[in-house]
Amino acid sequence: MRYCGKLGFADEVEETAPSVFTEKMTERTYYGDVLEFGRQMQMGDKVNPDITVGNQLSVLADPFANAHLYDLRYAVFMGQKWQVTSVKVQYPRLILTLGGLWNGSTAEG
Repeated sequence: MRYCGKLGFADEVEETAPSVFTEKMTERTYYGDVLEFGRQMQMGDKVNPDITVGNQLSVLADPFANAHLYDLRYAVFMGQKWQVTSVKVQYPRLILTLGGLWNGSTAEG
């Protein structure tokens, strides 16, 4: 399965109030492949279960992605923003593992 979507990078931190810092996100479009596709439910001590996907994406890295590897926060996949839980570098590709839904700041606000 092919992948085309946006990746969210926290490339700037700004102070929005005294002692309150917010990451400013930048989204960029990347292309690649879906290596694993599935989902799992985690109940824990909650009424409603958390959904995690555990999917892996292989995207073709550009100089921006290589320079901001540690700033990568989320990937847009199947219409939702998912947290990137790990990144493996297999030059020229990045292998991204997705976890739960991203609830942090986004490029839109």
